[in-house]
Amino acid sequence: MTPPAGKPESRFVTVDGLRVHVRVWPGPPAGGRPLALIHGLGMSSRYMVRLARLLCAGRPVYAPDIPGFGRSETPRRPLDVQGQADLLAAWMRVLGLERADFLGHSLGSQVVADLASRHPQLVERLILAAPTIDDRERSVIQETLRLLRDAPREPLSLIPLVAAAYLRAGPARIFRTLRYALADPMEEKLLALGMPALVVRGGRDPVVSEAWTEKVYRLLPRGRLAVIPAAAHALQFSRPGELAALLTPFLDEEL
Repeated sequence: MTPPAGKPESRFVTVDGLRVHVRVWPGPPAGGRPLALIHGLGMSSRYMVRLARLLCAGRPVYAPDIPGFGRSETPRRPLDVQGQADLLAAWMRVLGLERADFLGHSLGSQVVADLASRHPQLVERLILAAPTIDDRERSVIQETLRLLRDAPREPLSLIPLVAAAYLRAGPARIFRTLRYALADPMEEKLLALGMPALVVRGGRDPVVSEAWTEKVYRLLPRGRLAVIPAAAHALQFSRPGELAALLTPFLDEEL
């Protein structure tokens, strides 16, 4: 049975021996390329729902929970950035997706950038939304302080989603995953990415600086940069309409 428009199907698939949960918006029968939305540190596909509802009118949209987070199975050890990217490559094979557009938010940007660098045949277009990790003082303490500064700038409705996701994941897994992210300098991979790429930052984002996002944009051979002035870090949750308005022409244009 097809769900009502804007409401996702909830699916579980087995990938590399792990049970992976994914929210799926099937899109129209003759829609565009699939779009995968990849969440950030400690979160799940739940905070991608508002954006997905606006984008699924033109294409199928997939929002997986990375193992260890959301409703997916928890592996014995947290996956590092490369492990998450390889998991996504295997996940695409299981779902029969030959090629897709990818949006990664925050740490998810590092994951999709790694996927695009080592599995370029799978990625048509790339969107780096609030990409981490800013190269100013890369440390657990610095990144934690940035996230704390961001909290009061986000909508109150985001708080229960963050609380539930972080409780589900647990502090040890989040800490280990953050350490992996800090050890992954995304900028070293960007020059090799030949697909069209869009970098998006919230103008009020204390986690990702203007200087850092401009650096990311300049390193991309086919990069573009856009700013949503009123958005903080979780721009796909707080400003989904403005973000969708930026993404739709980028995703729909001819190569």
